[in-house]
Amino acid sequence: MSDYTGEVVPGGPTAVRELAHLVIRKASVSEQDNNAYLLTCRDTGEQLLVDAADDAPRLTALMNEGTGWLDAVVTTHQHWDHHRALPDVVGHTGARVAAGADDADALPVPVGELLHHGDRVTFGHVVLEVIHLRGHTPGSVALLYRDPEGSPHLFTGDSLFPGGVGNTQGDAERFASLIDDVELRIFDELPDETWFYPGHGADSTLGAERPHLPEWRERGW
Repeated sequence: MSDYTGEVVPGGPTAVRELAHLVIRKASVSEQDNNAYLLTCRDTGEQLLVDAADDAPRLTALMNEGTGWLDAVVTTHQHWDHHRALPDVVGHTGARVAAGADDADALPVPVGELLHHGDRVTFGHVVLEVIHLRGHTPGSVALLYRDPEGSPHLFTGDSLFPGGVGNTQGDAERFASLIDDVELRIFDELPDETWFYPGHGADSTLGAERPHLPEWRERGW
């Protein structure tokens, strides 16, 4: 939808973006402004949830704003605030569970699909490419949708935000790993019009953030 901004607040309405083959619904589900994204294949009605972060009743309502059922959940990384509702959501829906291979053991439910860089996650006719971004956590993943009729869409978890990469707790080695992966695997590979959707807060585009990469690297966070 042309009026989509990606602005959501805890307890507020869903932001909806309609693409030719995919509907993206964004909701904020916690006091930490965690974003949860429901992706619906327009051809089949199958749905995938990115981060069952919190508030299972709100996530159930979100699913019902789509087609009412859930095929899969992808957890972008192991941090507790991104999977608090995962046991309830999986228990209620029976959805398959996917996460980065290096973070899977830290999740509160068994992970059936261990994701590595270059893998694909499919639901309905939609294909998401897995980008492994090492640094915020060992197994953090981003999910890339290449819209055949428009610009790419990228779900980045807590690895990339407007204004910088994810928190690496002042660890220089982890920061270097993350900024390198973000630059090489995202900015060097994808065009400026790529819209990205982070794990908290507002969305942005790669074009808006690209000029600041040298500044991020220089400041070290």
